[in-house]
Amino acid sequence: MYIEQLYTGCLAEAAYYLESEGEAAVIDPLRETSPYLLLAERRGATIQYVFETHFHADFVSGHIDLAKKTGATIIYGPQAETTYEVYHAKDQEVFQLGKVTIKALHTPGHTPESTCYLLFDEEGKEHAIFTGDTLFVGDVGRPDLLDGIMTKETLAGMLYDSLHTKIKPLSDHVLVYPAHGPGSTCGKNIGKETFSTIGIQKQCNYALQEMRKEEFIKKVTANIFPPPPYFFQDAMINKKGYTSIDQVMAQNLQALSLEAFRKVVEEGAQVLDTRTPDKFEKGFIPRALNVGLNGQYAIWVGTLVDIHTPLVLVTEEGKEEESVRRLARIGYEQVRGYLKGGMATWKNAGMEMHTIMSVAAQAIPPLIKEGFTVLDVRKEREYTAGHVKNALHYPLASLREQANELSPKKPYLIYCAGGYRSMIAASILKTKGYHHLKNVLGGFKAIRETTPLVLSSGF
Repeated sequence: MYIEQLYTGCLAEAAYYLESEGEAAVIDPLRETSPYLLLAERRGATIQYVFETHFHADFVSGHIDLAKKTGATIIYGPQAETTYEVYHAKDQEVFQLGKVTIKALHTPGHTPESTCYLLFDEEGKEHAIFTGDTLFVGDVGRPDLLDGIMTKETLAGMLYDSLHTKIKPLSDHVLVYPAHGPGSTCGKNIGKETFSTIGIQKQCNYALQEMRKEEFIKKVTANIFPPPPYFFQDAMINKKGYTSIDQVMAQNLQALSLEAFRKVVEEGAQVLDTRTPDKFEKGFIPRALNVGLNGQYAIWVGTLVDIHTPLVLVTEEGKEEESVRRLARIGYEQVRGYLKGGMATWKNAGMEMHTIMSVAAQAIPPLIKEGFTVLDVRKEREYTAGHVKNALHYPLASLREQANELSPKKPYLIYCAGGYRSMIAASILKTKGYHHLKNVLGGFKAIRETTPLVLSSGF
């Protein structure tokens, strides 16, 4: 028996490859199929099944393309209605894979069709459970993604039943392999580990503690922030099917001359600059949005840009394909191309460029005295745990809508945890006519280490 977790930090997503006696299965694959095909080829195995735990909302699954390329059967749990051919596993149904078996456990709650897959080893002993978004490390899946079709309270009640009847009775040694890790918006506060055990989760996960169903529902549905708008689009794509990623890449990975690039921008395309913040700040195209490849690129594009918005890319040389592929993972296919030669082409043509100045954390106190207002663009729980005294709190996810509450005439100091999100925020404000901006290098980590007198606990 062989198990490999294929973790993708950009999406905080985990897919899994299982193998026994030359027969393989893939659980919750990303949209590109090459990682799984290459792994199976390297190990001399044949992919027999593609198991889906639910209709993913945060990425487009690779199940359809993978099944077409391998002849594998796509397995969903009960209540999963699709427009393409799948096998609907019954609750408790068992699938043979070499000398191991996989049992489908219908666990509605995150979504009605949510299903976990319990793996039994060669001796028939419970070994691991692939929980999808039903159970995370330290958390459970959010129950509010059906867009009014079913209330979050109803789904939370179903999740309570699923956890108590299907998950908690499992042996403590059983490994827990969830579909997401820290940073994913599919949960409220997922732990930093990407796998665990049933025993550890019974001790540490708030959702597995003894409580009445009413109390559970209240806890699970409290303090859920709105999901990125693209979630509902991706869930529908996964239900109805999609264009092959090979075709999407061929269409979107187009090198544009400066003239062609400018024409597409004039027609309304959003410039997306995928370079790192330190390179972006030194010179960028006016009205460009910076979301660097060095962070949770796909999640932030999906949070800040409508899925139907046409995009043109500015990338570092050699990063064009990655920039397009990571967008395709979340269903963003309206990429018109990328600027051939990147910023060097723009600069050499003498085109207008904007910059953003970054400053060290030590500069905050004197700049505040000069009249700068401090903006904290982190999440609510980060701000509450500690922030710069008198800092205004404008979470990045909602900054575009709330920017009109600020004044373009005033100077602002912007910080996040480490500098990634603050540069995104600065680029958003620049597009709205805010030009008196400074970014804090190193973010709150640097602030906490160098300027303790300006900190507030928030309590």
